[in-house]
Amino acid sequence: MINEPSVDEMIRKLGSDEEPISRYALCTVAAKRARQIIEAQRNAGITDSMGKDKELLSACKDIADGKVVISKD
Repeated sequence: MINEPSVDEMIRKLGSDEEPISRYALCTVAAKRARQIIEAQRNAGITDSMGKDKELLSACKDIADGKVVISKD
């Protein structure tokens, strides 16, 4: 279970006061970002990530830091 960053914090970062996002949307964005991280590691030839954060945790940290934004198509 991920306690930090909190779900509420990530929802505030991705959404806005006028148009908040759902928890489902947060899960979708976090999963997509985690897949991007995995693909980047694969392309860089990194096979062992011992001692590093798991990809999903890295994705959540990116969302909390404001490095990930969503666009509505």
